[in-house]
Amino acid sequence: MRLILAAILGLVPALPEDRPRARDIGLKPGILSPGPLNAITDVAGVRVGQVTLIEGAHVRTGVTAILPHSGNLFQDKLPAAIHVGNGFGKLAGSTQVDELGLLETPIILTNTLSLWRAAEAVVEYTLGLPGNEKVMSVNPLVGETNDGRLNDIRGLHVEKRHVIQAIRQARDGPVEEGAVGAGTGTEAFGFKGGIGTSSRRVGGHTVGVMVQSNFGGVLSMDGVPVGRELGRYLLQGQTGDGSVIVVAATDAPVDARQLKRLARRGMLGLARTGSPAAHGSGDYIIAFSTARGTPLLEDQALTPLFQAVVEASEEAVYNSLLKARTTTGFGGHTAEALPIDRLKEILRKYGR
Repeated sequence: MRLILAAILGLVPALPEDRPRARDIGLKPGILSPGPLNAITDVAGVRVGQVTLIEGAHVRTGVTAILPHSGNLFQDKLPAAIHVGNGFGKLAGSTQVDELGLLETPIILTNTLSLWRAAEAVVEYTLGLPGNEKVMSVNPLVGETNDGRLNDIRGLHVEKRHVIQAIRQARDGPVEEGAVGAGTGTEAFGFKGGIGTSSRRVGGHTVGVMVQSNFGGVLSMDGVPVGRELGRYLLQGQTGDGSVIVVAATDAPVDARQLKRLARRGMLGLARTGSPAAHGSGDYIIAFSTARGTPLLEDQALTPLFQAVVEASEEAVYNSLLKARTTTGFGGHTAEALPIDRLKEILRKYGR
């Protein structure tokens, strides 16, 4: 109802634009093939739920939840790791994941000032699960990016019920991208950013990535200097500040130490898109494995997975930009969508 009302008022398009994903316009970064959905949900068991908040002229925010499996995650923890590319941000729960190498709650993404309320919601959700009646400590993992230019961030519009709703409505299958969920009010490379996802198949395993893009630099798409061609890039009216959260899932049997190595490669994918990991950007990569009860991969078998993380991270950022639509929000500020027709011209110019 909120989205419909906003559309009637002309604050967002009444009908979403038919915007492409990267592969729809011939962008196929890397050498590996994606999974059938080209999404983080190509990793069996992984589910995504999103709540988008668009209210009046000033609220443009939301919640994105990533659930690694459908069971009680606190009782059936998974190996996980975190890499901090640049620490100008908040990632609640990161120290325990680093210490123990385990993930025990859904992963939640939201805006900066809603992080603590989201963490409280995850605690309440976890304590309420059957089997957790005696639990006295919960480590919620919640990441954020700052959507304060398009969203009335000081209004604290994300409520605990929105977080729990995102968790409970999480599903497998296709993932909505662009200006949705935690990406509703974000910007990237001087354009509208948002939620993006991609996957890669390698050696019988799948790596899936989801990003919340809200960062900058000199946009490059599959090696093409798009930002420079569009005249919108770092030091040309853009600071590069912001943040980006990368969530990488795999069904490969790897432990927390090996996942830490995978997580580090997410920064290489961001670098391919043109990010310098700016001073004011919080760049975090969360990695987890859904595999259970199988022998761990040898370290020398990790290189293909590294490649998969790099490629999927890169393409997920592209999808977050391509699927996002022009958004006007708080204070009348507008974030323009990446211009598709102009982008196609630039890609043709460079032989794509």
